[in-house]
Amino acid sequence: MTKPSSEDLDELLTRSISYIFPSKEALEKELLSGKRLKIYLGADATGPDLHLGHATSIIFLEKLRRLGHEVIFLFGDFTARIGDPTGKDSTRKRLTEEEVEVNIKEWKDQVGKILNLDDPENPAKILKNSAWLATLALKDIVELSASVTVQQMLERDMFQKRLTERKPIYVHEFLYPLMQGYDSVAMNVDMEVGGNDQLFNMLVGRDLQKRYNNTEKFVVATTLLEDPRTGKKLMNKSEGGYIALSDAPAVMYGKAMALPDETIIQVFTDCTFASMEDIGGHESALASGANPRDIKMALARELVKTYWSEEDARAAEESFVAAFQKKETPEETEEVSAGKGDFLGKTLVKAGVVKSNTEFRRLVEDGAVKNLDTGERVDDHTALVDGDAVYKIGKKRFVKVVVR
Repeated sequence: MTKPSSEDLDELLTRSISYIFPSKEALEKELLSGKRLKIYLGADATGPDLHLGHATSIIFLEKLRRLGHEVIFLFGDFTARIGDPTGKDSTRKRLTEEEVEVNIKEWKDQVGKILNLDDPENPAKILKNSAWLATLALKDIVELSASVTVQQMLERDMFQKRLTERKPIYVHEFLYPLMQGYDSVAMNVDMEVGGNDQLFNMLVGRDLQKRYNNTEKFVVATTLLEDPRTGKKLMNKSEGGYIALSDAPAVMYGKAMALPDETIIQVFTDCTFASMEDIGGHESALASGANPRDIKMALARELVKTYWSEEDARAAEESFVAAFQKKETPEETEEVSAGKGDFLGKTLVKAGVVKSNTEFRRLVEDGAVKNLDTGERVDDHTALVDGDAVYKIGKKRFVKVVVR
């Protein structure tokens, strides 16, 4: 075990942290005790990509692993088939076992961009919660259900909203926090880490750990990446707007450059290992009138270096500069497939390049969609795909449409 310095410990427990239960002081004492803690972070396999929104908690987990603690990244393959109601004003779609397996196919590689899974002395572990949740008997579920009241469940904002709007609430949605909470019991962990939108579920797990294993469980809730202007999540899988950990270096760089200026410092803080001293320097530069584009380029470099390599970061920046300052098409461009005769707009919506047909129509009407192979702007929102082509969407997005 490595004992952190008081300065490092203070940063660890304040950087990107929203809440600590039972308290920051209690966790500090535990981390300084020399005890090796078992700590986990879980994520439901609701899609094939992990993104920067997940990275905040994974970075925190990796820092704890480097101190010598046992860390686990839990694939929520069973809970994904229930559907977490957190933050939803309608019932989340339940996934099949086959859909979940497709989603987690590349997850290990993505997690491995942050967590060291191959350290010879203390590798991070990957587990799936179907290992224990799929084996629970009805009597076990009845026993779990006796741990939380209906009133406690109904106090949650999204359920209150659905009641007001007379939208359905299904019984299986009440089971979700209990299943996530049971993960803590099954693994007998000392700490759970997750985004602050998971606080209710994590605290249910804390109560269950006391009840079943008669032991304390620390809960650390990390900050969420949000646009301060809109209050909406920056990384939203359901709307297709996110920077995936699997994005190619040039794509990741380009997406970072498209982030709102006011999010630069938060993304630096929450999604990279950059020192707070360096981040403070960027913040001071912005306050002194520096061009946000230059600071954002530093952020884009740091992101690509963190999730790929320094060499990839240099190449991605060269490609970006060539594309946007020298008006050349980037060497590495996001690629989507389509059938010949498919609607171009629907193809781009399906691939998450634009959010909706309405947005595509607006872009076309603004003259913001250009076929770089022909040099012509797309002037019809019902345009069809008639061959391979690279399109410039707006000011900062390049997409290659390939006819399959």
